[in-house]
Amino acid sequence: MKNRLRELRSARGWTQADLGERLGVSRQAVIAIESDKHDPSLALAYKIAALFGEPVEAIFDNPYSAG
Repeated sequence: MKNRLRELRSARGWTQADLGERLGVSRQAVIAIESDKHDPSLALAYKIAALFGEPVEAIFDNPYSAG
């Protein structure tokens, strides 16, 4: 699933380890999500959205949306 996680993280000057610590996941999990190798759980997606103060849909593309 395409996402803006790397862009949002970089804009704040956070490393992947920093973001992982804030989310309670490993740096490897952040790497996997950023590189579209792993989709986050719904709970983690909402946690990411809350951390960045944006709706989930503004961070993660919905592969099922029309158009």
